[in-house]
Amino acid sequence: MAALEVVRAGMLTLLQDSGRLGVAQLGLSQGGALDMHAYCWANYLLGNDMSCSQLEMTLGQASFKSDHDIVCAITGADAAATIDGIPVKLWQTFCLRKGSLLAFNYPRKGLRTYLAIEGGFQCKPLMGSVSTVVRNKVGGIDGGRALLVGDKLPIVLPSFKSESHVKYAHKTLYVAPRFIPDYEAPLTLRVIESYQHALFSEHDKARFYSNSYRVSPQCDRMGCRLDGPNLNTAVNGIISEGIAYGAIQIPPNGLPIILFNDRQTLGGYPKLGCVARTDMTKIAQAAPGTEVRFLRGNIEELQQEWIQFSHFFGLPY
Repeated sequence: MAALEVVRAGMLTLLQDSGRLGVAQLGLSQGGALDMHAYCWANYLLGNDMSCSQLEMTLGQASFKSDHDIVCAITGADAAATIDGIPVKLWQTFCLRKGSLLAFNYPRKGLRTYLAIEGGFQCKPLMGSVSTVVRNKVGGIDGGRALLVGDKLPIVLPSFKSESHVKYAHKTLYVAPRFIPDYEAPLTLRVIESYQHALFSEHDKARFYSNSYRVSPQCDRMGCRLDGPNLNTAVNGIISEGIAYGAIQIPPNGLPIILFNDRQTLGGYPKLGCVARTDMTKIAQAAPGTEVRFLRGNIEELQQEWIQFSHFFGLPY
């Protein structure tokens, strides 16, 4: 069996797929790629199923070698990828030759880079997913840990394709420029007001929508903390309840937290609503200091937007 070897592990490199859904009642986080736009396009370029696992690199600085010729795609943050020192273009397919070094630097734009290979990585799934959730110690390899130097990720080469196919018959496929995000563009997130939105005064809501926030350095795969005007509610806490993906939680200090894939399953802080699913990919790539503004969203329009995205990529939800 072929394998991709980790030569340099980077800041945080995790095996991820589309997530472990339907496990919140067990106290487990869903995990999965934070930037589903980048993740889906990488699999799409390679003709992979949308559940095929990839490597999610936060802040780059990782490198890999394969013991076979393999077809790959890189999407997401531009981490100045090179093969044996020669630059590799993002958002298109390419061949990684046996023994060549695929290296990533620090991202020029964005935070998270995705490396996909044809057929995905062959790791044993847990509850239908190989997604790594470090805080739950599940998924990935060795009980849910980040990759380390020397790790070898197994690859099953397509049975109907030989190495000669990879070398001579592979045609480069590209993502159309209009679908490639600009991670330095002004960031506006659309909000579906829900949960305890009635506990926030119209004055505080006006402050929330009319002012800008900045992404705090205190962000991880659980959530994105924001600095800016604080919000007040009629209560300091509520009875703990399930927390949806993209929920905007307001802790006692009044500063919003947008909750990501590895969020806790229950929480007792008031929530203003949820960020639109198609906008969550944007905040997942926002570096500390990025300015963020919010806009009231139309739930029917946002639902249709997500349905179109899901249907195009063949997602099961």
